[in-house]
Amino acid sequence: MHVGVAMFCTDYAIAPTELARALEQRGFESLWLPEHSHIPLSRISPFPQGGDLPKKYYDVMDPFVVLGAAAAVTTRLRIATGICLVPQRDPIQTAKEVATIDQLSRGRFLFGVGAGWNADEMADHGTDFKSRNKVMRERIEAMRAIWTKSKPEYHGEFVDFGPMMTWPKPIQKPHPPVLVGGGMPHGARRALAYGDGWMPHARRPTYRLLDKLPEYRAIEKEAGRTLPVTAFGAEHDPASWAAYRDAGIERIVLSINSEPSDTILPQLDRWATRLADVL
Repeated sequence: MHVGVAMFCTDYAIAPTELARALEQRGFESLWLPEHSHIPLSRISPFPQGGDLPKKYYDVMDPFVVLGAAAAVTTRLRIATGICLVPQRDPIQTAKEVATIDQLSRGRFLFGVGAGWNADEMADHGTDFKSRNKVMRERIEAMRAIWTKSKPEYHGEFVDFGPMMTWPKPIQKPHPPVLVGGGMPHGARRALAYGDGWMPHARRPTYRLLDKLPEYRAIEKEAGRTLPVTAFGAEHDPASWAAYRDAGIERIVLSINSEPSDTILPQLDRWATRLADVL
């Protein structure tokens, strides 16, 4: 099983290049970065985890810019979006960003995607919240066409473009893995419909992923395919990690706070001593 780390990169946290080097040196598999373009002050959408929206959501850096910097200072670490808010993004430009990052990293990019929860933010990008899942699917389908065809075109309800030429193409073939976020059962069904992997939260207020895996395996059987699973936001206690490995989870991702180096590096050191237990 692989172990990755996720952080909201901000100007008051450990520098992302330092974090990337530290993760690679300590044997972690991957670095995951979320995104929010902005947070509208209307604040109509409640924070899914309850309470006030943490400051880091307002302050987070652009993931693709940061991942390019992380790729430049590492050679083995996989770099990933966790998650990219596809319904808020132009698919043609995002396809180029993904392909560029995959080229810069020499094929180390993982494309974690999600539909998002902040209706206010999404509205500012011109996407109706109720349509976001349909929009996401079409944009991913359109990006796949761009990555894999020399003269791609796509014609859908929300994405429509004629034949074009655009490079670079990704190093990974046919393209970087698309890991679809979302919970049970709807997120799992979306992942099985058009994803290369499923990336649910390891824990939610109403359930634990490990308790839901039998239900997920039944949905896989119904869909006629299986997907690798990345458990996002797993427990910090290393004693809990083996349960994910034993359940067949491909990867866990540990979410850390946006803190400076003197807080983050000792935490990584403690975890690194336990990585061998689950590899």
